[in-house]
Amino acid sequence: MNTEKTIFSKIIERDIPADIVYEDDKCIVINDINPKARVHLLVIPKKPIPTLFDLSPEDKDLMGHMMLLLPQLAQAQKLDGFKTQINTGESGGQEVFHIHIHLIGE
Repeated sequence: MNTEKTIFSKIIERDIPADIVYEDDKCIVINDINPKARVHLLVIPKKPIPTLFDLSPEDKDLMGHMMLLLPQLAQAQKLDGFKTQINTGESGGQEVFHIHIHLIGE
């Protein structure tokens, strides 16, 4: 198993800087460094889960927390609509193997 920290773990631990938009005890939200729209946030759980395939029943509350956070973040960014994306696995376009939700809006 790969024990090397992902870039997201390094951001969570403050080993590298990021533009943090929101943080609580369960997750951190940053601006994407390569935005695809005016608003492009990444909602990242503090628990390092590589992909959706790696979720377990104990992660239900964490994932629910992040889903409920999305509309709050969108409203704070003055969005009246947005899209979300979770890339899963290399063939699914996932580049960082630490689950994260893209919140994208104009």
